[in-house]
Amino acid sequence: MGYRPKSLPESIGRYALLRELGRGSTATVFLAHDPFAGREVALKLFAHAPGDDGLTRGTHRASFLNEAALVGRLQHPHIVALLDAAVEPGYSYVVMDYVAGGTLAQHTTAGKLLPLERVVEVAFKLSRALEYALQQGVIHRDIKPGNVLLTRPFDVKLSDFGVARIDSATHTEITGVGSPAYMSPEHLIDQPLNHQADIYSLGAVMYQLIAGRLPFYAASAVELARQIVAQEPPRLRALRPELPEALEAIVARALQKDRRARYQSWFEFGRDLAALARDPGDPPDGASEARKFHALRELAFFRGFRESEIWETLRFAGWHRVPGGAAILEEGGRGDALYVLVEGRVEVTRSGVPLATLRPGDVFGEILYFDDDSAARSSTLRAAGQVVALEIKAAALNAASDACQVQFNKACMRLLVERLAQVKQGD
Repeated sequence: MGYRPKSLPESIGRYALLRELGRGSTATVFLAHDPFAGREVALKLFAHAPGDDGLTRGTHRASFLNEAALVGRLQHPHIVALLDAAVEPGYSYVVMDYVAGGTLAQHTTAGKLLPLERVVEVAFKLSRALEYALQQGVIHRDIKPGNVLLTRPFDVKLSDFGVARIDSATHTEITGVGSPAYMSPEHLIDQPLNHQADIYSLGAVMYQLIAGRLPFYAASAVELARQIVAQEPPRLRALRPELPEALEAIVARALQKDRRARYQSWFEFGRDLAALARDPGDPPDGASEARKFHALRELAFFRGFRESEIWETLRFAGWHRVPGGAAILEEGGRGDALYVLVEGRVEVTRSGVPLATLRPGDVFGEILYFDDDSAARSSTLRAAGQVVALEIKAAALNAASDACQVQFNKACMRLLVERLAQVKQGD
């Protein structure tokens, strides 16, 4: 059971405790108020035996040390930010962002399942978060719906790194813990783990989100482990005949018992999920974020952008499909946005004279970077066939994070240098 002292104070450290949010095997989570930041946070209070100095013992101690070691370290839009950790007389706790929408567990039963497109979206975002964590030397080891928090409006954030394996950790690694129903075969038989254990667990989560049941059920932990190690789960299309074969194949590969047959990398897994998402040429509201993200990451303009900065760009940019022959920018008109061509070709003319043809990855309208006001357009740009373009308003960019603005500044300056070099070569 979670831990709640009989004489729980009104505050711990600088944090005022408001109400209990939930309990787990090692800790109790409270909604708290941070007066310094002026916002609500989640405070995770770890259990410890009477007489402890506040730094918990055994598994509880290792779980606390794991999360404390990651404070400020994992900065990703789909990972809950760990903000603070402390040990005080009688208490040890970590503080994290408060995410108000509950957990993914609410969408794992019949009647409450997510649309298949949303399942793919969730899996893709989690694959990106877990690849990022791996790059920081972290393997989660407890991927399950209850550890995926939901925001409002709908988005996902991975939480609870209490049993994670951290390459740089100086404390003893936690072993033999996790959620058996989502554990990989090698995890259950205590073999050395790598990131493919998390890939298996995410495959099990996908299976449950699609089928409304786990891949394996058993009356005892021993029988459950035997099934995971030795049996194949029911085919998903037998449970949901309308399921696309490609989606069934992705889940089946993630759940392979032999690691050699399983996805070898998060990139490989994410690539297949992105390919399954709807095409970015679909109506603007229909293109999935997974496919949009993948499309932008492949463009030369976004070379050097971190994943978090690409996700941020998707939040404030407009995604437009333009029919063939339509003018995107008119000569002499004024504008306050730059555009990145994602798909198709755009013809550039001035006074009716052809100047250039733009292709995916090219940028136009970037004069706003060199003008404080909306700038007059010196040429006309017209779609040569259907195109997909990303529109980035100057006001939205000015409100973006400093890190994101720096990347746009670098990309536009790089573009200017390249164009000047082309002009010089043409002389």
